[in-house]
Amino acid sequence: MRDAAATFAQEVVAPRVKEMDAKSQMDPELIEAMFANGLMGIEVPQELDGVGANFTSACLCVEELAKVDPAVSVCMDVHNTVVNNTLAKWASDDIKQEWLPQLATQTMGSFCLSEAGSGCDAFALATTASQSEEGGDYTLNGTKMWITNAEHAGLFLVFANVNPQLEPKYKGITCFAVPKGTPGLSIGPKEDKLGIRASSTCPVILEDVKVPHSAVVGEVGQGYKYAIGILNEGRIGIGAQMVGLAQGAFEATMPYMWQRKQFGQPIGEFQAMGHQFADVACDIEAARLLVYNAARMKENGMPFVKEAAMAKLKASLVAETTASKCIEWMGGVGFMKEYPVEKFFRDCKVGQIYEGTSNIQRETIAKFIANEYK
Repeated sequence: MRDAAATFAQEVVAPRVKEMDAKSQMDPELIEAMFANGLMGIEVPQELDGVGANFTSACLCVEELAKVDPAVSVCMDVHNTVVNNTLAKWASDDIKQEWLPQLATQTMGSFCLSEAGSGCDAFALATTASQSEEGGDYTLNGTKMWITNAEHAGLFLVFANVNPQLEPKYKGITCFAVPKGTPGLSIGPKEDKLGIRASSTCPVILEDVKVPHSAVVGEVGQGYKYAIGILNEGRIGIGAQMVGLAQGAFEATMPYMWQRKQFGQPIGEFQAMGHQFADVACDIEAARLLVYNAARMKENGMPFVKEAAMAKLKASLVAETTASKCIEWMGGVGFMKEYPVEKFFRDCKVGQIYEGTSNIQRETIAKFIANEYK
């Protein structure tokens, strides 16, 4: 699967990268190709039209795509590790039967948790789900912000509070499966971003959106547990994306180190440069192994929250350092859009922001360490 994803990235994604970045638009044909090549249903069981592979396989594909275009990578990552897996873990059999085959073969999904007033404090959300009578329809109202894949999504997993009066407030948070085209659901203007520009990021607006009780994913009031659980897994996927980004920037830069000559020799032959290459290569490999280990622990049913936080924290920092160094090593041309490293530099920063900022990861890691030594 890793080799197939690498081939897909080079043959199908690479020719489109510059244009998609410039236009801030994912090529629809590329989206169709990702579905056709099984990249959007990696963990979905074969009996539901998916590939039936494991979580590590998904992470490897995320990494390979990110070597070429982190924007395409995050589109595939969020769809697989967050949207598909939320339904696979907690949705009713009816929702699984209806939506997982579509999500594996033709329909993109979005995970609608964040709001303007609830970023790291994700459970301070203001979106509500009111119910006129027990067992009846829910009416959703609110605005979700910075929603990945929103422009192209056919299914939205919307987190809303069914009882804002409860204390603590997160006890009312519930997840709803809301199809595109549901009256009252609309997509706001696409955000004009620094990086990963081809990946759509939009507000999702809910104005008296009516959904049946059967649209509840899992149990009413358990949405906060589902979100926490799936974002812990998702952080491993973002770690894989950042590792791929770092490796892609490194591989795009190194050939130039032996083409560019200064003082009568390739700049890559200077000892000072070689030592920098060595440090960066070690950092990338360390981040990769943190990601793979977290994926291994998750697959084997072991506690992995601390390891997932470590993987995302380290990988996102390594991605930024690597992309920055690659621009320095290439000098003036590294600063130009003609070469891919400036895009990797723009793309890397969000790795320290989405699915939990670096400080949130540090808080998580620190709590585990404190509990070990108290």
